[in-house]
Amino acid sequence: MTTQAPPTSLLPLTPEQLARLQTAIGEFSPTQLAWLSGYFWGMVNQQPGVTAALPAAAPVAASITLLSASQTGNARRLAEQLRDDLLAAKLNVNLVNAGDYKFKQIAQEKLLVVVASTQGEGEPAEEAVALHKFLHSKKAPKLTDTAFAVFGLGDTSYEHFCQSGKDFDSKLAELGAERLLDRVDADVEYQPLAEQWRKQVVEVLKSRAPAESSASLQAAQVGTVNEVTSSPYSKEQPLTASFAVNQKITGRNSEKDVRHIEIDLADSGLRYQPGDALGVWFENDPALVDELVALLWLKGDESVQVEGKSMPLREALIGHFELTQNTTVIVDKYSVLSRNENLTALLTDKSKLQHYAQNTPIVDMVRQAPTELDAQQLIDLLRPLTPRLYSIASSQAETETEVHITVGAVRYDIEGRSRTGGASGYLADRLEEDAAIRVFIEHNDNFRLPANPDAPVIMIGPGTGIAPFRAFMQQREADGASGPNWLFFGNPHFTEDFLYQVEWQRYVKEGLLTNIDLAWSRDQKHKIYVQDKLREKGPELWRWIQQGAHIYVCGDANRMAKDVEQALLDVVAEQGAMDTEQADEFLSELRLERRYQRDVY
Repeated sequence: MTTQAPPTSLLPLTPEQLARLQTAIGEFSPTQLAWLSGYFWGMVNQQPGVTAALPAAAPVAASITLLSASQTGNARRLAEQLRDDLLAAKLNVNLVNAGDYKFKQIAQEKLLVVVASTQGEGEPAEEAVALHKFLHSKKAPKLTDTAFAVFGLGDTSYEHFCQSGKDFDSKLAELGAERLLDRVDADVEYQPLAEQWRKQVVEVLKSRAPAESSASLQAAQVGTVNEVTSSPYSKEQPLTASFAVNQKITGRNSEKDVRHIEIDLADSGLRYQPGDALGVWFENDPALVDELVALLWLKGDESVQVEGKSMPLREALIGHFELTQNTTVIVDKYSVLSRNENLTALLTDKSKLQHYAQNTPIVDMVRQAPTELDAQQLIDLLRPLTPRLYSIASSQAETETEVHITVGAVRYDIEGRSRTGGASGYLADRLEEDAAIRVFIEHNDNFRLPANPDAPVIMIGPGTGIAPFRAFMQQREADGASGPNWLFFGNPHFTEDFLYQVEWQRYVKEGLLTNIDLAWSRDQKHKIYVQDKLREKGPELWRWIQQGAHIYVCGDANRMAKDVEQALLDVVAEQGAMDTEQADEFLSELRLERRYQRDVY
């Protein structure tokens, strides 16, 4: 979590002194702040009669800036591990969330390490969007005095694998920076590559950044941010909670199956904030496992090795490996094993291969290209199971020992056979009331309500993107926040798809929800979406922005979020009398001020 300043009552400063200090340090880079911290420490601890050295004369070792550009927490955790490695090697390092980094200071960096996740169609993590835009703009400075290394995290089930890491790596080099190590592009199972890379980075930086004194190391640690904590529970050690409620909240005739899920945390002490996500570990459908096993002429009781442990094949497939997400890598490997001509032909056409992998589950690929595999060959073909993240739809100020999520069940047919999403099917169809479920909190400090309760809030969340805004409203109500609230929500049909309709109507009636604009795309001949409503309400939207409104967007990254951003840019340009470039810079400034935040997936 982002380091928070302690309450004023606990500080040895008056409010006036604190205000002057914050004003004075506002333009310093992380490196400069770390050095100043060590300098003041030296002043306090100097020997009697010894005059403190002036800043200009103080020896300054090369400091390492470590940037974390994380979407789901993996990049942040890896950056923290590397930070600890560098501190253990007595190197001066400053870990900075890319969303907090004053990127105009980048020309001052001597040693820069970037850990970058990719989201959507090859886009940078949300917290790194502004930095990514700056580096790719005409304002990007020459970096001839900078040396860098990049580790990219991605998922080979997406077409633009690790594109964000590739972008940062190529652009830094293009701007004249020296590459310390070749970029690493890591898939979902990134830990082995990351461990090797961390060792290489430490060794390379030992020769570039002299070892520091204890005082300077303490200064470096002061500058760290975004610690990931969630009581005693984590992705690796989740809480076993109780599955309490599974309620369908779309109508009988809706084309969507959306569930309101409630999970009982009991007295676990697990804490979360509005804007956080719930990580859910799931199991594959036993019927799907049995179908796959039968297609490969296996029985399911064969012994296989999973991370050094022996277990039956069926157990491994249910609880340890992805079965509902295919990838181009898996198709490639299976084509070699099966020697299937159709699959082999796909390998020569990247776009067709990607389309096939995205639209053909593993079990259907096996059905279309049957072959015999032994049990271990099947296991070695697959990727480890990974938890799914869902935006939390509740505030503990209201629900206390419960956590709520909004889940759209993924359902489709392939050649007349019904298929269901791995996690959504587990939650919607297979878990019974009071069943055990393993969960953890993925904190998201890049999607937070404004600290000022008087600030206006604009929420844009079509479909299941409505989830975090339910949490926002519960929190605003509990806090007695006086700032106005405006919701933009869209879905196909008013009668079938108005999620949490009664609650939103209550908020309107009570005056907590100041404005609500609804876009029903299929209730009239021409389709209407939330971005159309944004343009329609342009003048009022601009007034809210001028009054300090915070804008939040949640939902589909590939289409909705891009269309909404374009609509916002159009409104800013038209109402603010700006050209396209100025409007884009205005929106970037809102990002930096944490007044434009997105939770997209």
